[in-house]
Amino acid sequence: MSTHPQAEIPEQLFHDPEAEARWRARFTSARNSTPDWALLAPDRNLYVSNVSGVWEVYAWDRATDTHRQVTDRPNGTIHATLSPDGERIWWFADTDGDEFGQWMMEPFGGRAPDEEPAQALPGVHDGYPAGLEIGTDVVASAAATDEGTTIWVSRGVHEERGTADVVYQSEHDAGAAALSHDETLLVISHSEHGDSRHPALRVLRLGESGGEHTVVAEKWDGEGKGLDALAFPSIAGDQRLLVSHERRGKPELLIWDLADDSESELQLDLPGELAADWYPDGRSLLVSHQYRARGELYRYDIAEATLTRLNTQPGTVGSAAVRPDGTVEYGWSSSHSPSVIRALFTDGTDQVVLTPPGEPAPPSVALTDAFVEGPGGEIHALVARPADAPAGPLPTVFSLHGGPHAEDEDRFSAYRALWVDAGFAVVHVNYRGSTGYGSDWRDSIEGRPGLTELDDVAAVHDWAVQSGLADPAKCVVEGGSWGGYLTLLALGTQPERWAAGVAGVPVADYLAAYEDEMEPLRAFDRALFGGSPEEVPDLYRECSPLTYVDQVRAPVLVLAGENDPRCPIRQIDNYLDRLASKDVHYEVYRFDAGHGSLVIAESLKQRAAELHFARRALGLASPIN
Repeated sequence: MSTHPQAEIPEQLFHDPEAEARWRARFTSARNSTPDWALLAPDRNLYVSNVSGVWEVYAWDRATDTHRQVTDRPNGTIHATLSPDGERIWWFADTDGDEFGQWMMEPFGGRAPDEEPAQALPGVHDGYPAGLEIGTDVVASAAATDEGTTIWVSRGVHEERGTADVVYQSEHDAGAAALSHDETLLVISHSEHGDSRHPALRVLRLGESGGEHTVVAEKWDGEGKGLDALAFPSIAGDQRLLVSHERRGKPELLIWDLADDSESELQLDLPGELAADWYPDGRSLLVSHQYRARGELYRYDIAEATLTRLNTQPGTVGSAAVRPDGTVEYGWSSSHSPSVIRALFTDGTDQVVLTPPGEPAPPSVALTDAFVEGPGGEIHALVARPADAPAGPLPTVFSLHGGPHAEDEDRFSAYRALWVDAGFAVVHVNYRGSTGYGSDWRDSIEGRPGLTELDDVAAVHDWAVQSGLADPAKCVVEGGSWGGYLTLLALGTQPERWAAGVAGVPVADYLAAYEDEMEPLRAFDRALFGGSPEEVPDLYRECSPLTYVDQVRAPVLVLAGENDPRCPIRQIDNYLDRLASKDVHYEVYRFDAGHGSLVIAESLKQRAAELHFARRALGLASPIN
């Protein structure tokens, strides 16, 4: 392995102290996730916050308004939930961000000073988490390894007498998806048909500990049409399962009544994609509608088939749920306004709840929409331009989201705001493969991943230059994860378009990445490519950045996590070793975590390295005057 030039991390990015303080404050200001509460003890809540400087789990007792930091680990913790009675907290422990580990359990009030956290599920081996459903007596837990997926059902774990029975094992990707309120039915999401991107559902009736578990229902909509089990109502004996389907080309809703294996599709007159959860009484649904990178909430009355819009502001609605008293709590932000946790009360009032300590993040500029004709149809792009920018073309960052099945939204981003403060226009491209624009748009990258998305990026790049927004000599392509993969692929296949590239935790050598990545991602790749590298080797090579490394001309910065199970380090080293023999400037930033970092100080270093690199590559001053 070659020794590679290390990225420079400047002490400051801006000469102006106020500008320097502003960009740092956007990353360091305290933020919280939307709280999750115990079903039978709703005053007991959990949320994730960065208030300590690392994203960790916090317990919140609403009755006394007291908060307690639950986890304290070097690389942070983000997966946690509560037992229904609120007595116990479950959180997932991996090693240095590698995502491989075990669920731990501790009392809501905390452990004794000398007490170590206890393994929640004795007899369950380590793995990548693939679903956790907790009842008052039954717990269903799923874990993935290189051998496939195992699902256990444990009883009595809250009384520390639990045993784990294997109820499902498969070489295919699968997961524990939903548990009925009476804890008799377990829904399994699986891909035994060979396509983990479009799963099927299987329902088990659970027997007693050590007893037989019987299959009572199956549902699969056929090739290219996935099903997602959302939730059962929190009502004893209610066997209605809320399901997301895509029979008409986008995520919609149906109710599957397992009592008689009947279903009812919900015909909602909304143009975008839908998700939902139950109101506590089981008579209504809280519907989340996502359309053109914005979100909104509705209440749907099932018996009356009526839809009522809730009074949320324009922007992006994050996770949302209904408390037992009917209050809807949700996360919200817009490109201009930092994220907050809001509550819509039954009397119609709307206010911020769970305000973190300290000053909120400074605001930024609003995004505008651009709709660009592309080779596969209209492409939606989101554009940010510095408020005080001079007339004429600007240095422009084309920011490519990860996933690929995700989308850039009208949400607040400290990262985007940093580029804008530094004088760049920012263009987010919701390329083919993105969610939010229907199943056909999402799935149209099958059989040609990477290259298809870049055809859309090229069309938006052409638009940005021709419209006078982007300076063609100062265009930067950047992204993380799948966006990092697209960045490296763009630098090799579209070298004439880019003056610099910043690739975070990317796929760089697809053949080696497949060998080393976590098994659920190998299953995803097989579905996306139409087979494994052994079955379609030429396609993996055609879509791999390593194939085009000789064509790279622009300076490139690569950021890589040493313990990344999604975009492993060896395949990045393969790419860098090839790049080292070429006459191209490149730098590398390696960090001791997994697929990104939950440590705020680490994020600051990475963002500083990225902007400093890009400005130097473009011949711009750094620090910024």
